[in-house]
Amino acid sequence: MRAALRIGAGVLVAAAAATYGCTSLPPLGGRSASAALLDTAGTRLGQAIAPLAAEYPNRSGIHALSDGRDAFAARVLLARGAERSLDVQYYIWRDDLTGTLMLDALRSAAARGVRVRLLLDDNNTAGLDPVLSALDRDANVEVRLFNPFGSRGRRSLGYLTDFSRLNRRMHNKSFTADNQATIVGGRNIGDEYFGVAGDMLFVDLDVMAVGPVVHEVSQDFDRYWNSASAYPVARLVDAGVAEPREALAARAAALRTRPEAQRYLEAIRISPFVEQLAQRRLPLEWSKTELVSDDPAKALGKPPPDARMVADLGKLLGEPKQQVDLVSPYFVPSKKAAQALVDIARRGVKVRVLTNSLEATDVAAVHAGYAKWRHELLRAGVSLYELRRRWGPELPDAGRGRFGSSASSLHAKTFGVDGRSVFVGSFNMDRRSIDLNTEMGFVIDSPALAQRLGQTLDESIPETAYEVRLDGQGKLYWIERSNGKVLRYDQEPGTTVWKRAGVRVLSILPIDWLL
Repeated sequence: MRAALRIGAGVLVAAAAATYGCTSLPPLGGRSASAALLDTAGTRLGQAIAPLAAEYPNRSGIHALSDGRDAFAARVLLARGAERSLDVQYYIWRDDLTGTLMLDALRSAAARGVRVRLLLDDNNTAGLDPVLSALDRDANVEVRLFNPFGSRGRRSLGYLTDFSRLNRRMHNKSFTADNQATIVGGRNIGDEYFGVAGDMLFVDLDVMAVGPVVHEVSQDFDRYWNSASAYPVARLVDAGVAEPREALAARAAALRTRPEAQRYLEAIRISPFVEQLAQRRLPLEWSKTELVSDDPAKALGKPPPDARMVADLGKLLGEPKQQVDLVSPYFVPSKKAAQALVDIARRGVKVRVLTNSLEATDVAAVHAGYAKWRHELLRAGVSLYELRRRWGPELPDAGRGRFGSSASSLHAKTFGVDGRSVFVGSFNMDRRSIDLNTEMGFVIDSPALAQRLGQTLDESIPETAYEVRLDGQGKLYWIERSNGKVLRYDQEPGTTVWKRAGVRVLSILPIDWLL
């Protein structure tokens, strides 16, 4: 039987190689190199920011974007306000309402003469080849795909023949206008990240930054743009696939007439974001801010472990003395990371973790990787909280920017240490972020932001998350506080017996390194 299975697997791989192998990646010889534009001080953004930056030397101005519509409006308004360049880098870009409107904002900027460089991880671009190819044909736009699939139509076969490469992805997220202002954080581009009506809202966090750290982001973008994993879309996609030049604008115009688009168009119309920035009235937290980012060679498995972003992140955050607040949707600590949290808690440091509950997560396998550590962490004194999928349907939209909505899944990635510094970025506390994917984010030396994170957790957790506890027999139970009532659950709340059984099976499998 085992021999037959091995033969069958060999035949399958051979067949995949025969169909996929003939579509290997094209050579990169002759690919043009480019760099961020440096002479942008005369732009409207540059003129607005220069006096502020001079007032706060060696510091960057930070503005948090927790509300989905504000985060969407900020990106569109930066695209509209750009005069020289837009450098845009994302892991996911959906072919939906917000994704289409955002692409049209890039197209409109290019039509004004703005240079647009768009770098997308290729793992989630299925169906986008026609529009990306059409955009790339614009004289002011260049599109590149990071770590691409050789075959555009049979991507899944690529994992059979080139798994070690394709399993590594670019998870970075940044949106930079005129090398003067940038947005970095957890959000990809798609309806679920900006709160468009649907089955699921991803609760997320970005920050807009101005000042010295923007140039660091631009240099990092150049590093990825010119890396050995960034392929011009024109070398991967046949020119005949491109949609007509006017198709994107027409599709965006049609979407703008839909009812669900109106509140986003209104958010753009009434948002004072760029106007306040231009008039130096936007509330900014001026702090020492440093970019941490993986070398793009990580996608090829080349940099040594001490060159990974996580090493720099640990150095900058330092050794906690009083409190650690950790918010991570995909929380799968390695044995070493789990032991580090245990040791920190046993030293008397208050350690608080907020992640997704099983009912709220969008990846059950990740929950399985997390669940096996709950007993050990709780015994050491780590406080565990799991976001509920549904809570407070009576809350107004304005209240949904914190840690939930009527149907929510946590997606923000942020850490606070000792009420003095904060990390905001794309990095999850899981094995995939540590070992496989490339990541980026800011370490912000700001007591105000760190204390605000702690306060937000203090206010939000009781009404939005389950508290996980151990009883006297060492069994898990969950506490829900809602409308003045306290409920106890002795099983994973909001789940079926079959879902819990599936997670138990997954937790036995040696797949944590993939999560």
